[in-house]
Amino acid sequence: MKLAKYKACICEGASEAAIIDILLDHDMLIFSREEMLDEQVLRCRNASIFETRYLRKGFSDPISVIRILDSRREVFRLGRAYENKVDVINVITAPEIEMLIILSEGKYEEYKKSGKKPSAFCKENLKMPRVKSYRFVREYFDDPFVLEESIKEYHRISRIPKGEYTLLDLLRKL
Repeated sequence: MKLAKYKACICEGASEAAIIDILLDHDMLIFSREEMLDEQVLRCRNASIFETRYLRKGFSDPISVIRILDSRREVFRLGRAYENKVDVINVITAPEIEMLIILSEGKYEEYKKSGKKPSAFCKENLKMPRVKSYRFVREYFDDPFVLEESIKEYHRISRIPKGEYTLLDLLRKL
């Protein structure tokens, strides 16, 4: 994955933002907070609002927009003026980011048998009612290496379509 000088990291929800913040804070990503627009994870999912808020500042260098989301179908279409200046990279966490917690807990087989969505499984079976909250995820993965192992395991067990990126692709290779 080749990234431009400037990066915008857009996360779908609070859990995704917490995961990226943990990885950034521990220098585990292929980019740093200092390279990011506003030096923070953005929560702007609408392309036209993103254009207005961030791209109309007159950047002379290209920008990579890294979107962390669980949907393969969500469209993020920027205007023609930005077609050659902005590279949109989708990092897919399907079915849901909560899979990282399920894997960390060693409950993948139990989850598969349940037929539930990962977030529902975490709430009901693992008794984690706040599993979608930023604070819960930050506290749960207070050891970033546990998070890293969950990301690696998620990548190992997933059927990832050719050309699709996962969180593993964003991790620095040490």
